[in-house]
Amino acid sequence: MTKRMTTFLAAGAGLLALAWFVAAASPAASAPATASSLRVVPIVMKDPGCHWFRVAGKNTIRLTVNGPTAFRNLDETTVTFKGDHYFQRLAVHKTLVIGKAGVYRIKMVGQHHGDNILVLTVR
Repeated sequence: MTKRMTTFLAAGAGLLALAWFVAAASPAASAPATASSLRVVPIVMKDPGCHWFRVAGKNTIRLTVNGPTAFRNLDETTVTFKGDHYFQRLAVHKTLVIGKAGVYRIKMVGQHHGDNILVLTVR
């Protein structure tokens, strides 16, 4: 191999390494996670109680998660997420990411007084 070719290959390798370093440090690489990259917890319809978190094949009304988590509404109508200074509606078959630490209460819009109120704790 000639000296000129060796220099050319070394320069190309250096540029590739620099490009990788810049891409890894870019804001896009450290952007918040999207719903597609997170664990998705379905909110499902099941009597008695009407709606539930479905986790590991079991239904529960209380859930604690560490960090951002996506929730998918598979209930029969819109549900609301209420927390400290937070209110969000989640339509059927839509996904919502909750990442702010706190305690949230999840209710179905127009729900009966005997139906479950889900409690979500985000740490």
